[in-house]
Amino acid sequence: MPPALPNPDSHPDQSANVTVLGLGQMGLVCAACLIDAPPAGAEGDQPASSPRPSVRMWGHSIDDATALSQTRTSDRLPGFVLPTEVRVCLDAAQALAGADIIVSAIPVQVTREAWTSLREHVPPRAGVVSVAKGIETGTLLRPTQIIADTLADDPDAAPRPVGTLSGPTIATELARGLPATMTAASDHPGFAATIQQLFSTRWLRVYTHDDLLGVELAGATKNVIAIAAGIIDGLNAGYNAKSALLARGLAEITRLGTAMGAKADTFFGISGVGDLATTCFSPEGRNRTCGEALGRGIALKDHLAATNSVVEGVETTRGVVELARKYRVEMPITEAVHDVLFEGLDPIAAISRLMSRQLRDESVG
Repeated sequence: MPPALPNPDSHPDQSANVTVLGLGQMGLVCAACLIDAPPAGAEGDQPASSPRPSVRMWGHSIDDATALSQTRTSDRLPGFVLPTEVRVCLDAAQALAGADIIVSAIPVQVTREAWTSLREHVPPRAGVVSVAKGIETGTLLRPTQIIADTLADDPDAAPRPVGTLSGPTIATELARGLPATMTAASDHPGFAATIQQLFSTRWLRVYTHDDLLGVELAGATKNVIAIAAGIIDGLNAGYNAKSALLARGLAEITRLGTAMGAKADTFFGISGVGDLATTCFSPEGRNRTCGEALGRGIALKDHLAATNSVVEGVETTRGVVELARKYRVEMPITEAVHDVLFEGLDPIAAISRLMSRQLRDESVG
């Protein structure tokens, strides 16, 4: 079955029903983006005419949902005001009833638990868009795989459309409507274009891609490299070191991706090096900020306890190390980050270990 976007030619006044799951930063900006005005179209093109969707939001915390509904603001995204057109639901069944598209903005490590509890309320034909970035520990599954595994549709039924929306997405910038680009990817024919149509606005340009594996893997692994970039910042090791880290980090991400069957070109696009650069250099990136705290000598548990958002790269590091070992791919930066996070390796010793590796020719992928 194709994704359930209404046909604007036959039903000109009908809009899609979209439900956003998760009241964190990405959930908030996705909801706002969905009801924003579409792009006018390039010169000579027909302007976009399909109506914007009807948007509902739901989160597991009734207190957070109540506060958001009443104030239209959230402590997780200071300065952001949720548009009045977005309806905040306290009841999951109400939020999901009649949904054509479901946007999953739930942290990766709790995605399975959340979707298991919501499964009975998910309409059978609803397509799912994940905006989470990470690898589930234990299973080593990507977000769209977790969702598909949890829903486990009837094998005789048509496959449910599932895809991802990824790219350089610092939420505070998206909240201000600053120019940005993202990539929509899906294995389901036509669904990436559906996502593109839904999320494109005057300030957000969405490209489509057919490499779902590569786009999701890029989004997960860049968080690990961003932690390393933050460590360099915390140690005041300089931009030379940080830029080298980005380049070599991209090389090991590409090695893993191609070993798993992704396209090498994916990692040199918006969802690859584009997202990697933003995450490594933005002062607002949660993973980079975590690494900076470690570089300054702050214990991981203390930093996480003081943080108001989930730092996906921490647990994802465990999964990426396991994937590297499974596919026999060398990922020295990822290994170093893992040992700093979980094995007590001193950040200075981690850099020394990387710098003292055997000399070799440069290669990417």
